[in-house]
Amino acid sequence: MSGIIAYGTYIPKYRIKLSEIAAIWQKDAAEIAGGLGIVEKSVPAYDEDAVTMAIEAAKRALRMAEIEPTNIGSLYIGSESHPYAVNPSSSIVGEYLEIGNNYFAADLEFACKGATAAISMTAGLLDSSQISYGLVIGSDTAQGKPHDTLEYTAASAACAYILGKNPSENIANMLAMSSFTSDTPSFWRRDGSKYPSHAGRFTGEPAYFTHVMAEAKKLFDISGLQPEEFEYCVFHMPNGKFPRTVAKRLGFTQEQLAPSLTVDTIGNPYTASALLGLAAVLDIAKPQEKIFFVSYGSGDGSDGFIFETTEHIVKKQQQSMSVFKQLEHKAYISYGQYLKQMHVI
Repeated sequence: MSGIIAYGTYIPKYRIKLSEIAAIWQKDAAEIAGGLGIVEKSVPAYDEDAVTMAIEAAKRALRMAEIEPTNIGSLYIGSESHPYAVNPSSSIVGEYLEIGNNYFAADLEFACKGATAAISMTAGLLDSSQISYGLVIGSDTAQGKPHDTLEYTAASAACAYILGKNPSENIANMLAMSSFTSDTPSFWRRDGSKYPSHAGRFTGEPAYFTHVMAEAKKLFDISGLQPEEFEYCVFHMPNGKFPRTVAKRLGFTQEQLAPSLTVDTIGNPYTASALLGLAAVLDIAKPQEKIFFVSYGSGDGSDGFIFETTEHIVKKQQQSMSVFKQLEHKAYISYGQYLKQMHVI
């Protein structure tokens, strides 16, 4: 059975408070924070990009996996902020990690679900015995145009997962996976445009909620499981309100959702968002606990997975650079410094 054998995360230490951004534009900070359910967000250092963060997360995943890099048979990176329009991030990361040359590689884009699409692809390679291990990374230095709503939420982080199918190594088995897709233009960035555009409130009901709900119900049908049979649930987090709303609609409790809610304190790091929530859950999960996981990407689609932890997770948790510790390790910056680090000025 395919599953997760290791994971690694990287959250830049820099933060900017939403109140700092709101003050520049003479907006009501309390109203904005209350509306979005976010108080601050993570910001990359001046010399960090999606590739450098991907490398940091992948190194941590490899240390946890305790395998040789050359055993990696595939490397897929999902991102909305690849440093090059033409020149793959995956090959740069593979070269740095010394994976060698004998691996499948690709950069994937499907808004915020590029990396979860990569999980599905990697599971296919594993189940068909084409590879023994696959590395999946979601990494973004998310862009938001100054004075746009996205400026308050677009954040930065990276998550790496190594997948395998050896029962003696899996820390979480993949019990089910599915996907739901439609052509719903809720969020886009045209070629040559520096910042993405979005359809405002349209990104809610016909986009996020329609796709996450539909995919979640497919997972329930496929697995025959109900919300009360899961210890945790994880959803993509474009803001603090959407995952809470969709969890409630599906019948999950606040206790099942709360451990995954990284969005409140670092915002939405796009392809790393849902994966970071999953990592936060894996940091604390006990053996034989089920995790309900649904991602989301504008354009629009959702990937869904059901994981069940194994007894091997206890040892691996001791090797993790926990999400919680990284959330607490932070340094605040001004709006001016934020613009410099985001290469706006």
